[in-house]
Formats: sequence, C-alpha cells, structure tokens
Amino acid sequence: MKQLIIILSVLLAVSATSCNENAPSEMKAEVKLVTPEEMQTLLELDDIQLVDVRTPEEYQEGYIDNSQNIDFRSPTFDEDIIKLDKTKPVILYCRSGGRSAKCAAKLKDAGFVKIYDLDGGITKWEFEGLDIETLE
Repeated sequence: MKQLIIILSVLLAVSATSCNENAPSEMKAEVKLVTPEEMQTLLELDDIQLVDVRTPEEYQEGYIDNSQNIDFRSPTFDEDIIKLDKTKPVILYCRSGGRSAKCAAKLKDAGFVKIYDLDGGITKWEFEGLDIETLE
C-alpha cells in the first residue's frame, strides 16, 4: 500500500509539471525534493538522467547505480552540466543535499524542465539501506 501511495504521488508530481508546457520556461521549471523511496520509483522511468555532483574521489567510494559523475566543484561544471538533455527529467544527488540544491538552481536557470533533488543525498540513501556501487 505504501508503495502504491509513493507511485501515485510521483505520478501526480510528474503530471502536474507537464501541464505547464505552454508557460514561460522560468515558470515551467520546478525543483522537487524527493525521498529515497520516491527516487527509486523515478529511476524506473527510461528517460531519467541521474547525476552525482560529488567529487570523483567521493564517487569512487560509492555511488548510485546508473549515475554519471559531474563534479560540482570542477572548473568546467557549468559547461558539463548543460550537455544534459533539458527535456528529460534530471535527478541530482550529492553527499547530503547542499551541492545538489545549488546545481538544481543552476539547471532551473538554464531552462531544464524537470529537476529532482535527492533529499539528504547519498547519506540518506545509504541510511535507508539502499544499494550503492563502487568502482573498486
């Protein structure tokens, strides 16, 4: 039952943001904080772009499967992040939520349509007992 409620709330959020397609782009973009459970549901969508904005060293220690690492502190971050598809949903995460929130604001300003930010970052993801991958 709990899973059904989560799925319905995510679908409602997705449909609500898609209803604004005729609105100016600054009104279309919305950053939505998501729980690890909501994020798992979002990851089942085919066109999701999952971005880890931590440093490469942090990424090597453990990351969420199918994520790409774009370091928020990199001097080329702004150029790297706009290479993502603005029309596809983006889920961001970092260690605890600070860097991903700043990145979400940049994506919103750049005209990205659907932006999700993992509340509590990978720290909360791990705390909830969810899997992480390692490069080692």
